[in-house]
Amino acid sequence: MKVIGVVPARMASSRFPGKPLFRISGRPLVEHCFLRAKLFPRWTGLYLATCDQEIADFGKAKDWPVIWTKDTHTRALDRVAEATEKCGLTVAETDIVVCVQGDEPMLHPDMIDAVVRPLETDSQVEGTMLAVHITQPDMFYNPDIVKIVHDVNGDVLYTSRAPIPYCKTFSPELMARRVGGIFAFRWRFLKQFNAMPESPLEIKEACDSNRICDNALRQRIAPYPGTQYFSVDSPADADLVEQHMAADPLWGKY
Repeated sequence: MKVIGVVPARMASSRFPGKPLFRISGRPLVEHCFLRAKLFPRWTGLYLATCDQEIADFGKAKDWPVIWTKDTHTRALDRVAEATEKCGLTVAETDIVVCVQGDEPMLHPDMIDAVVRPLETDSQVEGTMLAVHITQPDMFYNPDIVKIVHDVNGDVLYTSRAPIPYCKTFSPELMARRVGGIFAFRWRFLKQFNAMPESPLEIKEACDSNRICDNALRQRIAPYPGTQYFSVDSPADADLVEQHMAADPLWGKY
């Protein structure tokens, strides 16, 4: 079973234009993401997917495999699917494709292992998402952070920018979880996902995982304990990452 990784990146972020090449602790954001993802030991191939010449030039200068994609994609998974088709590998229907979002500069290889392992061990699982335990109220109430509600089997019921599940007073014991920006799919499932139109809840919440829920399909969470792990959605997030990067155990190892 192949495990193919794609890091999608584009300059035209609505909230943070030019984000992939914004420097954090002396390195562009996308460099942190790609090199940390590269530490995962079981890739058949890891690729940078972009529609921007600046990002492509940067990746090629680093000798990374770069795949040029259309500039019309509105969702990262559309770009990931196109890149998978163009990667040069023969991809079987059951092979695993991993989307490593290009705005996750504090990711760890065991996060990738967490989303891949259910697909390797359970033939009934078609897709997974990293689900990080929320331990701080500011993350729970932050609309930039997508929260997850799941059933007792760990299958996603809904994702939202609202603070869910509801509580009068936040506590870590609520076991609220957030989307961690790393997703894995069997190739057949990713193709099925991309063949479906955007769904009502996906559009309303700006969460593409809701397309799966809206169409009565299943995506399994990959639980991960609460940690100092910050996505970059705004320049303020970049400052937050820089404050914590020096204490991160992977800093200095890539």
